Amino acid sequence: MATPLSDTPLSPLKTIAVVGLGTMGTGIAEVLAKAGREVVGIDISEAATARCVAALESSTARALERGRLTEQERSDTLARVRTSTDLRAAADADLVIEVAPESYEIKQQVFRELDGIVRPGTILATGTNALSVTRLAADSAHPERVLGLHFFNPAPAMRLVEVVSSVLTAPTAVAAVTNLALDLGKEPVAVGDRPGFVADGLLFGYLNQAAAMYEAKYASREDIDAAMRLGCGLPMGPLALLDLIGIDTARTVMEAMYTASHDRLHAPAPILKQLSEAGLTGRKSGRGFYTYEAPGSATVVPDTLTPPSGGPDTPGRTVRSVGVAGSGTMASGIAEVFAKAGYEVVLAARSEEKAQTAKARIGKSLSRSVDKGRMTAEAAAQTLDRITPAGSYDSFADVDLAVEAVAEDLEVKQQLFATLDKVCKPGAVLATTTSSLPVVACARATSRPQDVIGMHFFNPAPAMKLVEVVRTVLTAEDVHSTVHEVCVKIKKHAVDCGDRAGFIVNALLFPYLNNAIKMVQEHYASLDDIDAAMKLGGGYPMGPFELLDVVGLDVSLAIEKVLHREFRDPGLAPAPLLEHLVAAGCLGRKTGRGFREYARR
Repeated sequence: MATPLSDTPLSPLKTIAVVGLGTMGTGIAEVLAKAGREVVGIDISEAATARCVAALESSTARALERGRLTEQERSDTLARVRTSTDLRAAADADLVIEVAPESYEIKQQVFRELDGIVRPGTILATGTNALSVTRLAADSAHPERVLGLHFFNPAPAMRLVEVVSSVLTAPTAVAAVTNLALDLGKEPVAVGDRPGFVADGLLFGYLNQAAAMYEAKYASREDIDAAMRLGCGLPMGPLALLDLIGIDTARTVMEAMYTASHDRLHAPAPILKQLSEAGLTGRKSGRGFYTYEAPGSATVVPDTLTPPSGGPDTPGRTVRSVGVAGSGTMASGIAEVFAKAGYEVVLAARSEEKAQTAKARIGKSLSRSVDKGRMTAEAAAQTLDRITPAGSYDSFADVDLAVEAVAEDLEVKQQLFATLDKVCKPGAVLATTTSSLPVVACARATSRPQDVIGMHFFNPAPAMKLVEVVRTVLTAEDVHSTVHEVCVKIKKHAVDCGDRAGFIVNALLFPYLNNAIKMVQEHYASLDDIDAAMKLGGGYPMGPFELLDVVGLDVSLAIEKVLHREFRDPGLAPAPLLEHLVAAGCLGRKTGRGFREYARR
């Protein structure tokens, strides 16, 4: 009688079969062979097996050139890999990793055939990122040995591996593949069986929202991608990433997520269906959201949607002096940016003392730049000399551009714009740095709404390259041009968007953060696992809970509420856990406790 897996003692997984030798399967085979495992690569296509061998020879040759492998190590790695077009070649494997196309029919067929080929103790892993592991396991003769092992692309570079258990999976199987992942130098994260698991479950909702934003013609593909790269520090923009993943693949994942959640945020944007059915599936077809040099190429080439270089056509207004209203971190950072670019700056606050304190903060920031060798002491002194602190907004009488950076409170901002309307000269551009409030509401507080525009800087302003330029329906064309010209001079990247809640970055970022909170609230995954998954699997500089604690839970809740109120989508309702923490005064790092606890300074 065969020994059931649950009673089998844990032994190292030495021989591993990889079924499906596309990009992911080939990458997994490389990782396994380099780690000393015997690898059997299986694909029904002889061409695919040949491409796999060629890819392994090429990648190990590059590693040899870069000194990452010796000649002997390369030779040994290649010798550990054999390929076949016959699934029976997996007969002696301790583990089979299936990376076939995302289709229940195909994967179930593979598992049914494997049931008649491999030993009873062999573990069967699916590489799916969208389909139910439980459904695949239930169709197997030995469901206790089936689990999910989700690598990320490119497998040799990405450290995250999601280990997915179904209710049927034997703990010994989970332990064995977790140990294997650690041996491979990966970071295994244990997750339950739901579409998208952790990383893709959060990532694909965000990608879907970006596709919908583009489809609504709210912002250009270039501006959406630049906003998320520069505003969030992501390695790729969402539309470029959809092209890399494959628009058809992304649509499959989203369909599975929507079937499970019925959350409208997961319902695939219609443009994904249109592009998929037209065969415009991204890089692999040579065209998706962008156009590529050739199928499979990463090189983007201009097409009919590529914006002309040279910025707006309408000439802007002359800006020589700038007024910055406010005394907080953002106001002083913006004043520093303008002064560094050579503008005369008036930094005005509600009192002379507050303005002087803000200028002193800029002085410290400039000193740090000198200490780090980023600027000379002479340049720092000249920059500081260009800033004039003032205790009254009357000092804005002669500025060409007034930038408001006061509290994120509509009433406070409207009162300030009414004041600016009185004190600023005709033709001065009036800008708000709001991140979530309607710019038009500030404009309507003045008698010159055509002169009002949004300039949303990101914190810390001296370091962050992005500025969201927010036009209202009343903003004059030359005001828009003026702000673009100013952004060039202050070395910021301007992206255009309309006047609606969240603009580009916050409208895409905060639903993702809210969904991460819901995962914890539903006990699906831990804070640490979610943060690790997004940093290692998504390339995010910070995990969602690290970021929430830095931003402030109260600020995050306020933005979530604004988004929910504006778009009326139930999926955007703030997670109750976020509301509870804010009500308890746990606001993040600034209070010493948010999602995590911090040492008091």
